[in-house]
Amino acid sequence: MPRDTDGMRTATKLLVISPAILLVWAATPQTKTSTGAGPEYTSDGQLRLPVDYREWVYLSSGFDMSYNPAMQMGHHMFDNVFVSPGAWRAFVKSGTWPDKTVLVLEARGAADKGSINQKGNFQGAAVMGLEVHVKDQARFAGKWAFFAFSGGETAKMIPLTENCYSCHRDHGAVDTTFVQFYPTLMPIAQEKGTVDAADRKEAGNR
Repeated sequence: MPRDTDGMRTATKLLVISPAILLVWAATPQTKTSTGAGPEYTSDGQLRLPVDYREWVYLSSGFDMSYNPAMQMGHHMFDNVFVSPGAWRAFVKSGTWPDKTVLVLEARGAADKGSINQKGNFQGAAVMGLEVHVKDQARFAGKWAFFAFSGGETAKMIPLTENCYSCHRDHGAVDTTFVQFYPTLMPIAQEKGTVDAADRKEAGNR
């Protein structure tokens, strides 16, 4: 859903994908994309973009987040994370994600000049990247898979060799996802006792 939004700078808040991949979202019509809350695929296994994701549950926004201390970026970025409503309701009850969960990360450039604004940043209108994290246990060997949309209505699965998978496995607070960055969900996971041991150790070092 894993946050390095400038070409997915080695990691994202919900998706950690190779920095070699640059997402530039083209303004193409989204007429054949998924409108359901669960994942939908084409006959050749590509994921359909959930066109109504902005009507889903909003989890958090990040600003210039990067997990690579050496990463340099020439502009500011926001990212916004949304989750399918059914998955959110299940998480609130159990502290973890059900099968068929879909998380979407939307990247937008940050602007500082506009209207009456004199200080700080606000989100630009153009969507610069979309990344999707899907839990589908019957379809994916590791239960979860990542998809990067670059202007089209469908996307192929990111190969398992990309570091997004290992990074989420090693650092995700709950079920390989970065719940530690979702302020409304982390307290629920802590209360339910579903926070992974690795994240509890990292939290102790922060």
